[in-house]
Amino acid sequence: MAYLQMHGITKLYPASGVLANDAVDLSVEENEIHAVIGENGAGKSTLMKLLYGLEQPDAGEIHFRGKHVAIRDPLAANRLGIGMVHQHFKLVPDFTVAENVVLGMEPRKQGLFIDRQSAVKDVTKVIEEHGFSIDPKQKAKDLTVGQMQQVEIVKMLYRNAELLILDEPTSVLTEQEIESLFATLGNLLSRGKTIILITHKLDEVTHMSHRVTVMRGGKVVAVRNTSDVDKRELSRLMVGKDILLQVNRGPTTYGDTVLEMKEISIRCRGQERPLLDRIDLQVRSGELVGIAGVGGNGLAEIEDVIGGLRGATQGSMFLNGVDVTSFSSEQLREAGLAYVPADRLHRGASLPSTVRENCIVTKHHDFLRAGVLQRRDVREFTRHLIDQFSIAASEGMPAGNLSGGNIQKMILARELSGQSNFILFSEPTWGLDIASSQFVYEKMLELRERGAGVLLISSNLDEILGLADTILVLYRGRVVGRLENTDTLSKEIIGEYMLGLRDDSHGPHETNQTEVRRG
Repeated sequence: MAYLQMHGITKLYPASGVLANDAVDLSVEENEIHAVIGENGAGKSTLMKLLYGLEQPDAGEIHFRGKHVAIRDPLAANRLGIGMVHQHFKLVPDFTVAENVVLGMEPRKQGLFIDRQSAVKDVTKVIEEHGFSIDPKQKAKDLTVGQMQQVEIVKMLYRNAELLILDEPTSVLTEQEIESLFATLGNLLSRGKTIILITHKLDEVTHMSHRVTVMRGGKVVAVRNTSDVDKRELSRLMVGKDILLQVNRGPTTYGDTVLEMKEISIRCRGQERPLLDRIDLQVRSGELVGIAGVGGNGLAEIEDVIGGLRGATQGSMFLNGVDVTSFSSEQLREAGLAYVPADRLHRGASLPSTVRENCIVTKHHDFLRAGVLQRRDVREFTRHLIDQFSIAASEGMPAGNLSGGNIQKMILARELSGQSNFILFSEPTWGLDIASSQFVYEKMLELRERGAGVLLISSNLDEILGLADTILVLYRGRVVGRLENTDTLSKEIIGEYMLGLRDDSHGPHETNQTEVRRG
């Protein structure tokens, strides 16, 4: 029998009528990296939630290490030796690495007081045994994103995990951190661990996994040895037809400036450095500007300022020539801002509200006649967006019942349905499958071609390089690189800026850009 055997797993959500898993079989061998891939709504995340005890199946059985098991909750999964590293890390910022790792399983003196010395000693042992490069005494808030991920893995190893589930592990990592993760996984394999990899990135599947299970529509449609398939075949299996992610960024003509930030800073009392430090940013009509950086270096703050969710302590911002520095989010939208936020669940959507209500929330007044909401017009408008953006939902369904990818499609549909000449996209394809990502990219380039100014904030260097005309790199709240996107610019070079290894902010941009193009 396989190391892990999930047989006939079925999960139905009665409220929405969604059959997320339909008699799914998953077989994972000991000491392999097994990738599970599929489009949004394919059922892979639900399957992993069932394996980790976050939800319960309606039918089916799980066998682990030759024994039938019932996994009622994550603690039961941990006791069996199953650990999961989530896409969004769950660390306490003011706790040290050691404190985060042992949280809930703290060593104690006389059974009462936390033994902090033993905690550091035990965590150090796990770190050293597995070749991680983190300080157990360092606070989580001072770690890079890659180091935070290492802490999450160490948490599971501290709990004696033998089977590790990694959910989209490279989505927020730099190119250098991704290489480090590859090395980490190789080290874990050498120590006998087994890994399930959930990812949308086919490069990772072919580079890292031994076998791959492909899901579509809640069912398993294929299981392959990775060495026997290529990315095109995997893509075809995922979507039922040939499709590979392609970005065709044609020439463009820049026009007037649509967004300008001058000397924007955010300073907080008690902090050694500003969250944003004198940011100068310009987006012209017909231009797509990309902002790259690792989490915690100012990307979220730029999004907040442009979206009207946080005021700057210094500097000014102009939208279509109008000083909007002190504008609220509502006023910015009235001034012409369209905005696709990174936090789709809290900022981009109202989960208890219906798809129909979410689609008109920013343009409610367009459907009023003498103060009365024209419900037929609203339904027609919503159905058009559902069809145009291939949203797997009905108009009256609560948004909270949609998958993450379909929530994002709903937000994109709403924001792109207007005719704004400036659009802010923050992590627009996070969690989207290949076909959906391709659709988003095409829409962004259409906006650029019709003369809109587009600002893309993204941790995905492939989409930054594929889409942007100009690339700004942030490190510790400053613009350290302002780069023309030429054929010689690489992910490795941008990654060096993201890690602070290159910094053009103290010298002429032109000189450094010339050096980069030689790289």
